[in-house]
Amino acid sequence: MANIVLAAAEEAAPHAAQGATHESAGHGTVEHHGGGDFPPFDTNNFAPQLVWLALIFGLLYILMSRIALPRIGSILSERESRIESDLFASRELQAKAQAAAAEHDETLRATKAQAQDIGRAAQQQAASETASRRASEEAAFAKKVSEAEAKILAAKSEALSNVEAIATEAAGAILEKLTGARLAAETLQSEFRNIKAS
Repeated sequence: MANIVLAAAEEAAPHAAQGATHESAGHGTVEHHGGGDFPPFDTNNFAPQLVWLALIFGLLYILMSRIALPRIGSILSERESRIESDLFASRELQAKAQAAAAEHDETLRATKAQAQDIGRAAQQQAASETASRRASEEAAFAKKVSEAEAKILAAKSEALSNVEAIATEAAGAILEKLTGARLAAETLQSEFRNIKAS
């Protein structure tokens, strides 16, 4: 029985020693971390930090120069070309609009001139038609006036011839009543003509 207790003690001794070693090691690390400088400011760490800085900066530079910057450059150049093409298209549209406005003004001017020409032609045609109608009306009126004058002259001459006959008959009847003598119609007509001529 004693042998068994000694064997157990011998086995437990190395385990206890290992635990103490671990404890002392744990306390040592805690003391080391708790009492030293901040690692980034430790001068012993400057060299590795500078190496890592150079590697990361170089990697970022390569990534930016090979991937990001070409994409940004292509986007900017595409945007610039699009802006230039839009400006060129807007200039072309503006030139077309100005040409269309000038053409419209010219068409409007030509249409106004054509309308004025049509108005003048219509006015001249109306004036010529009015003048010809007036001339024909005046000619018809002059013809009617001349016909009326001819009728008046004919009626006047007929009336005068009748007056002469009536006057000679009346004069003959008066002389016959006054004197009782009946004169011949030819004598009375010759006397009437003599009186009329004087």
